[in-house]
Parts: sequence; structure tokens; C-alpha cells
Amino acid sequence: MKLYSKTQLIHAVAFGLAAGIIIASVSGYFLTTAKASSRSDSANQDSASILEGADSSDSEKLASATKNQASGSPDSSKDISRATLIEERSYSLAQKTASFDSAYTQDELQNISVYEKCNEAVVNITTQVMGVNWFLEPVIQEGGSGSGSIIDKRGYVVTNVHVISDASKINISLADGTSYEGTVIGKDVESDIAVIKFDPPDGVTLKTIDFGNSDNLKVGQKVIAIGNPFALERTMTTGIISGLGRPIQESANVIIRNMIQTDAAINPGNSGGPLLDTKGKMVGINTMIISDSGSSAGVGFAVPVSTARRVVDDLISYRKVRRGVMKIYPVQMTSSIANYARLKINYGILVSEVERGSSAEKAGLLGGTEQVRYGSRYNPTTIYLGGDIITGIDNISIRTYADYTSALESKRPGDTVTVTVFRNGESKKLKVTLDSSDTTSQIKESNL
Repeated sequence: MKLYSKTQLIHAVAFGLAAGIIIASVSGYFLTTAKASSRSDSANQDSASILEGADSSDSEKLASATKNQASGSPDSSKDISRATLIEERSYSLAQKTASFDSAYTQDELQNISVYEKCNEAVVNITTQVMGVNWFLEPVIQEGGSGSGSIIDKRGYVVTNVHVISDASKINISLADGTSYEGTVIGKDVESDIAVIKFDPPDGVTLKTIDFGNSDNLKVGQKVIAIGNPFALERTMTTGIISGLGRPIQESANVIIRNMIQTDAAINPGNSGGPLLDTKGKMVGINTMIISDSGSSAGVGFAVPVSTARRVVDDLISYRKVRRGVMKIYPVQMTSSIANYARLKINYGILVSEVERGSSAEKAGLLGGTEQVRYGSRYNPTTIYLGGDIITGIDNISIRTYADYTSALESKRPGDTVTVTVFRNGESKKLKVTLDSSDTTSQIKESNL
């Protein structure tokens, strides 16, 4: 066993303490340096992020403040204070944006915005119709239902004709649950657009939907449909424009041209409701679906707002649409007429009569001269053979009466159209100025 003196022990303890102090100091120095470097890198990253989100003016102020601070400028304290405020403001905005964006995507925010802006202007429309019971007594029955859009604070609502067809009473329900009786202002079968009206109480300010522009629509553009399907609360569906300029035959004598095709679900009850763009502007009126089951199958159609705007203005002002017409008595060509008259074509519109003094007569359009009885045995009518057969109007081929009416749907009195006719075995083109439908015709209307 080795012995140590008291002096040796004191020296050993002192040396150990000194060595420990030196090691602790060196370790603290390196740890402090590492923390400072980390804080510096973090600050630089935050500064770059803030500058990236700030406008150019704030960035210039912050850069100027940094330069003055480094150079010891007298304005450095003032600039530092301004830079600090900019940093705090930018950081606060960044925090709010990040918090908001984390809850909803940009697409979801867009949908929410359109719904909140427009849903209160979409109404539910229900009708009552007159029917008969088993004892052939007249009774009131439930009719159809659909949607509509409030387009004027006075209570004007645009919807489809088929939504209010044959209605003896119309009920309009608003988003707040109130209901009003509606009256028909005007209906236009050719475009399937109707305007109805209710009278809001004094002090009630109605929400409305503005007309947009359907002339600049593109296939692939996002659209939003709001309606009241299945008599439920207002619902929204989204989709894209699948096609433009679609001609759709709605009934035997009605073809609606330039329809908007969309894959946004248009269910029963959505008819008459608005088709909207992402700004909440109406670009179409939802009208129909093509489906074997009767439910939405991703093929829906809407009347473009360019047509709706023109029709609605006329319905409100005149209670009908003022269109340009040819003052003729049109008859749908058939195989039986063609065989009887020994004609080469069995399609188009036979001009049975032309009104004397009309623009059609002045343009050279010819009526028939051979009088015959045509129609069923119990409901015959008199027509005249030998006249022109209309096979085209402008660039539209005319084969049926529905083609004929739809070709003139967008025309105004005074417009000039190019009419292609089949005469004496040849095709001939005539320039015809259209008359007003307001003037009384001196010839009978077609019963087609």
C-alpha cells in the first residue's frame, strides 16, 4: 500500500478541479456556438419566408433597415422598428392564411363561396293542377315541382315552362321558409323559359342572382348547379361543361338549340334552377337530363343565359317573346304528300299559303295553287300543293317543323335570313326579311 503526504493530496485535488473547470468551459463554448448558429439559420429562413409573402414595398423597407443597422446609420433604430412591424404583420398574415388553408382546399373555398352567395336566391316551386276524380268531378291535385332563380328584387323568378305547365296554382318557397303565391308573367315554349312573380312584403330585401355571359364558355370549364331536388333543402352539385351548342329536341315541335351539356348532377327538382360559374354568375338554366332511369346519369342540359336574357326581357316587357316570322302557312312534308304530289323529296316545310303584302311575298316565296283536303277522316284540313318547300334557313337544315321553329327562335323582326327552297325540281335561295309576330296574320295558323 502506497502512502501520500497531506501536501500531495491537496495538490492532486487542486489539479483535478482545474482540469474539470477547463473541460466544462470548452464544452459550454462549443454548445453556445452551435445554438447561436441554429438560431441564425432559423431566423434567416423565417426572414426569407416573410419576404417572399410580403409585397415589394415591405421588402425594400426591410432590406433598407438591415443595411442601416449594419452601417450604424442614425436612422437604424427607426428602420429596425419599422422592419419589426413589417415582420410581425407578415407573420400574422401568414399564420392566419396557413390556419385557414389547412381547413379547406382552394376548390372547396370556391364552392362554399358560390353557395353562400347564391343559395338564398334559389326558390322551390310547387304547383297544383286541375284533375278529375272517379266520378268525373273536377278536383285540385298536386302537380310538379322544380326550382327557380330570383333575378329581380321585385320578386321576378325565372324557371322552366315545364315546371309550371298546366298549373292552376303556383307556390314559391324561399330559403327562409316563407311561401308566396306566384303568378305567370309569360311563357316561351320554344326556349322552355318562363317568368313568374311573387310580391315580397314591405321591408324584405330579396337576394338575387345576376346573369353572366355564356358566349365565352369553354368545354372543361367548372360549373355549379343549385336546386331543390326531391323537395329537400337547397343542394349544390359541381361538374364541368361537357359540350356546347347541343341541339336538343324537347318535344315533337320544339328543338332547343345551343344547349349547354354538363356532367353536374341535375336531378328531378333541379329543373329551372341556375347553372353558375365560379364567380356565382348564372350561365344557364338547368332544363333536362338524358337518363333511362329518370335520375341523373351525368348528361344534363341547360339553356344558355344568352338565350334566357333575351327571352326574359321580352316576357317581362311584353309578356311574350317578339320574334321575327315568315307570314306563311307551313305544312310538314310527309311521304303521303310527296307521293300524292309526285315530288322528289318527302321532308321540309311545304309553303301552303303566303300572306299578301308580307315580306315573304315580296321576297318571292311562293304558296300552293292546288287545293286538297288533308288530315284524318274526322279532322281534315285544307292545304294547297304546288308551293315552295323550305329545306334550309341560313345554315340550318330544315327537315321537320321543329327544325323550322328552332331556326327562327333567335331571330328578331327586321332580320334577314337566307331561305333555301325546293321549287320545280331545283334548289333556290331567297333573302327574306322577317315580319313581326305582333301583327295580325290574315292566314290561318298551322295545326301541326
